[in-house]
Amino acid sequence: MNLMDKSEIKDIAKNLGADLCGIASIGRFNDAPKGHHPLDIYSKCKSVIVFAKRVPTGILYAESCIPYTYVNEAIAIEVNMLGINLCRILENVGIECVPIPSDDPSEYWEAENQHARGILSLRHAGYFAGLGVLGKNTLLINEKYGSMIQIGVVLVNIQLESDPMATYEGCLEECSICIDSCPQKALDSVTVNQKLCRELSNFVTERGFVLKECYECRKVCPNSSGL
Repeated sequence: MNLMDKSEIKDIAKNLGADLCGIASIGRFNDAPKGHHPLDIYSKCKSVIVFAKRVPTGILYAESCIPYTYVNEAIAIEVNMLGINLCRILENVGIECVPIPSDDPSEYWEAENQHARGILSLRHAGYFAGLGVLGKNTLLINEKYGSMIQIGVVLVNIQLESDPMATYEGCLEECSICIDSCPQKALDSVTVNQKLCRELSNFVTERGFVLKECYECRKVCPNSSGL
């Protein structure tokens, strides 16, 4: 018998500030790469709680990339704290939890290809939990908020009912605006060439600040702020 049902958990997440929250069963992750399955992270995991906070859309249209960089860093911290606070509440009723970082740190790194992989694919977790669908720009697209969301995950040791996966269309079949607009030609509608992408998306200034200088694939998407 569960100590708390999924509706109670989702209400708690939303009271903590989540704009979206969904549940995915462990079975939905069967095709996860070796080492990046929820069970590789936490062997007792039975369900995956996925939540997200909306990112303000105005940062896409600023003439400077600094607002985009600063907001992305700040909201990642907000999402991480939301996950930690959710764990505290669930642990108070006897549920074991493991929070997953919304961004770095990560371990997997292919130096030659400049290819990183998070401990768990958050965009796929969001897809499995019904928060959205994967777009050609490789981002998760939510029906209400588009791709302007920051995702967080908590793994738990209790069985929860999964939410239905989204069935709406995130991208029109004939649309290729993100692929065509990428200045690095790093997109192919399925994945992203991180080596090409990083040259602009992680620009280091002379003072050592790392700026997200390019986010064109997000900016030009007709559904960046909702369908």
